[in-house]
Amino acid sequence: MSSQPSHPPHFTDATDVAGRLAETGYLADEDIATIVFLADRLSKPLLIEGPAGVGKTELAKSLASLLKVDLVRLQCYEGVDETKALYEWNYKKQLLRIQAGGGSWDELSDDIFGEPFLLERPVLRALRSEDPVVLLIDEVDKLDYEAEALLLEVLSDWQITIPEMGTVRTTRPPYVVLTSNNSRELSEALKRRCLYLFLDYPSPERERAIVRERVPQISESLGEQLVAVVNSIRDLELKKPPSIAETIDWAQTLIHLGAKSLDKETLRRTMSVVLKFQSDIERATDHLIGTGSR
Repeated sequence: MSSQPSHPPHFTDATDVAGRLAETGYLADEDIATIVFLADRLSKPLLIEGPAGVGKTELAKSLASLLKVDLVRLQCYEGVDETKALYEWNYKKQLLRIQAGGGSWDELSDDIFGEPFLLERPVLRALRSEDPVVLLIDEVDKLDYEAEALLLEVLSDWQITIPEMGTVRTTRPPYVVLTSNNSRELSEALKRRCLYLFLDYPSPERERAIVRERVPQISESLGEQLVAVVNSIRDLELKKPPSIAETIDWAQTLIHLGAKSLDKETLRRTMSVVLKFQSDIERATDHLIGTGSR
């Protein structure tokens, strides 16, 4: 049995991963740094699950940035099939070639199902890239099971079978990151092919560090209060708890408003920055004021 292709290692250890990610502005904890290191060394796809807004997509972008390679992104949604994910044929160009005629049908058939008529989609483009890339398969849980199955050959054998052309194999596997918001259970076959990371909301300490990294103008006391309030809100039964990105947006909002603390009036004026449903805003406002928020 021939060995699977692999990419050259990019990191010396998990500490190296954390340090280089930090240079891009992404603050990784030990679990994140370790699984990224292992995915790199084993040339395995990395499946990241967790609630929306915890930095899953941002991790893939940061990896592309620190590796100084292109990010090839497949944004998943209901209705994605092989023509959106893998490849399709340029039917208009094929029709023009058929109308032009010339040669036997066998010769014509070989021609129109050749390279000039093939349209690469993100997965095939990443697989055939001569340069290293990060392939981001974003929100894979939005695919149906049939579309998900299209990815299995790629993730296990680093190849795509095109019936009219044969099997396309890579000699330089992309660094693959799949993200899922847990809107449905992914198949065991897909999970088996990946290393797995569950990315939850960060600890208050890590979130404070993220806020300081992204909004350095914020005072230490306001940053602490902000993160404490956000964590308190996340404990409520909300339609959409605030993400890390929304914490950062709130911090920037407070800077622009010249706020020194999250007093009652500031909470009322700015709650819509982090909460996107009126029922969530009302519940959070009642909760915070009722628990003595200043």
